Amino acid sequence: MKSQNAVFEYELETFRKEAEAAIQFLYAYLTVHRVAARNSLVHRLLNEAPLFWNTSLGALQTAAFIALGRVFDQSSQHNIDRLIRTAQKDPDLFSKDELARRKQGTEAARPEWLDDYLQDVYEPTSEDFRRLRSHIAKWRKTYESNYRDIRRKLFAHNEVSGQAETDALFKKTNIRELQRLCVSLASLHDALWHLYYNGRKPVLRPRRYSIERMRDKPLPKGWSRTVQERIVNEIDQFLVKVSGLLKPNLNSAQNAQRGGAANRRKRAFARPFRSGERAALDDPERRFIND
Repeated sequence: MKSQNAVFEYELETFRKEAEAAIQFLYAYLTVHRVAARNSLVHRLLNEAPLFWNTSLGALQTAAFIALGRVFDQSSQHNIDRLIRTAQKDPDLFSKDELARRKQGTEAARPEWLDDYLQDVYEPTSEDFRRLRSHIAKWRKTYESNYRDIRRKLFAHNEVSGQAETDALFKKTNIRELQRLCVSLASLHDALWHLYYNGRKPVLRPRRYSIERMRDKPLPKGWSRTVQERIVNEIDQFLVKVSGLLKPNLNSAQNAQRGGAANRRKRAFARPFRSGERAALDDPERRFIND
């Protein structure tokens, strides 16, 4: 039988993988559309292989919803509620004595620095877990109200009979809301990780979620970057670099008009790709409104 420490470590790592998967799939999907919407050469490049890109984007969209469902669905064996329940039911996991054993590791002698380090270690209270649970309850309400049915009825099962029903499901969604929801999951992981391994108070620290901000103001070299920062920058740099091999077919004035129109439209999540759609990508600013 696993020790309580091993159980918590496994749940924490499983949660990290699921949260980062949702972020990675979502931001890859959105970034391709955002870059194509802002760069006519990239849009032209994607239309060199439109069926491939529509297939890839459809897979990314589906994978994002499936991963998010595994985080929140109560039927999932490992979910966000199991993680917080495992953490809360055994406060000794986060005691100074347990942290000291983790810090000492396999060393035979107690490190000289350890006693001084432990003086500033934070041991969580029931109020800390109540606060974390209140955040989780808020996130769950958002997921269940706006995204659960898309995952269950459209991507996990085929319960939608027509485009009108599909549009009704996606009408509830909002790109910025979904970005913040996914990024918040990573903040929860970091808070619990630092509590367990470093003895820090579990505080949900804000993270950048705007694709435009990440593109316009990338973090300096050497800084630790989140998974959404990495995927946005990699896709942006790759598509722009490769598209430079093509000759431009739209002037800058047309690009400016397209960008302005996109910002004025409602930020609703894109409908899923349909197999019967025409091969070429539609206007990315009409169908896929991002941040």
